[in-house]
Amino acid sequence: MRTTCVIAGGGPAGAMLALLLARAGVDVTLLEKHGDFLRDFRGDTIHPSTLQVLDEIGLAEAFHRLPHRKAYRMAIEADEARVPIADLSALPGRYRYIAFVPQWDFLNLITAEAARYPNFRLLMRARVTGLIVEDDAVRGVRYRDESGEHEIRAVLTVGADGRGSDVRRAAGLRPKEFGAPMDVVWLRVRREPGDPQQPFLRASAGHLMVAINRETYWQLAYVIPKGGYEELKARGVAELRRTIARLLPYLADRVGELRDFDEAGFLRVAVDRLTRWHRPGLLLIGDAAHAMSPVFGVGINLAVQDAVAAANIIGPALLRGEAPDALLARVQRRRALPTVVTQTAQRVVQRLLIRPALTRPGRPALPPDLTRLPVIRGLVRRFIGHGVLPEHVRLPERVRLQARQRRSH
Repeated sequence: MRTTCVIAGGGPAGAMLALLLARAGVDVTLLEKHGDFLRDFRGDTIHPSTLQVLDEIGLAEAFHRLPHRKAYRMAIEADEARVPIADLSALPGRYRYIAFVPQWDFLNLITAEAARYPNFRLLMRARVTGLIVEDDAVRGVRYRDESGEHEIRAVLTVGADGRGSDVRRAAGLRPKEFGAPMDVVWLRVRREPGDPQQPFLRASAGHLMVAINRETYWQLAYVIPKGGYEELKARGVAELRRTIARLLPYLADRVGELRDFDEAGFLRVAVDRLTRWHRPGLLLIGDAAHAMSPVFGVGINLAVQDAVAAANIIGPALLRGEAPDALLARVQRRRALPTVVTQTAQRVVQRLLIRPALTRPGRPALPPDLTRLPVIRGLVRRFIGHGVLPEHVRLPERVRLQARQRRSH
């Protein structure tokens, strides 16, 4: 098989890049190693910067028809105090909230829209097993699906297959590790009408838990010390239930729904980034290029911004059947600053808030109420809502007529 661009990884970065290239007229093939996008406990915070991108490509209305909840404010709830973090309702622009939506719904929306274009192809259950390299340049991928081994030759290969990237490994690229003091255990507990509405971070001596309102249930992210999952399991699920009931008393009558650790998800937190995101014929974006901490919940949005920048910069060349290494380097230069700034902010929060809260006895050290300082308040609001150097879609839709014809049928 031949294509102009082959993308490994159907997460937010890969799916968005595939859609943007397809609507511009680039022949693009997207490989996803799973059979669907339905996996629990993935990141699913869609920030205003991503909502703006969806608006620019005409998908904002369809997105808002998905089941979702809007969060206008962020706060830390401690034993004896509540500390506001940011009020997004004062952001400039149309979108002044974070939308919480299951990631599989978001990915189904993006790939369904891409499928309207005749030059897009999605291959499920297709896992990359190696790269095709000729004259020291990547010319495509080898992959395995249910029918066996296959090859796809391409002008450009994009690795968007997450922090455990098969493409990155095959290319011999290793990220620089910055470390993280915590891992995350994901849990689900039934929600009732009288429960709180907005998501929040619950902090107490030795414990941190994020509570996300999913309408019918709570998605809980229990933050534990790095490498502490086996110890947590050894203490037993009854101890975990008692911890949840103490941190979130309104759930005390429902924690019995957690029967064992088989119902939990586990995220090994990593913060890393490649020093070089590309080689001739190959580009890495999203978590494959830079794994983000869960702090601020911006992973999806950094991935989408990478995809928009890559489409803007490389798309015109791909339409000519080219992918010059100079343009791949330009993508990295464009996205390096947002990545470095965001990871630096995440590492500061990990060092000053998360590590002490998990390891030191007594009350956790809470940050000051920055919402009382007008300038700082505005900076924090923009950083969380829009990020650093937010991208806008510049690559025009070039196969609009064909897409409309497909819609009409």
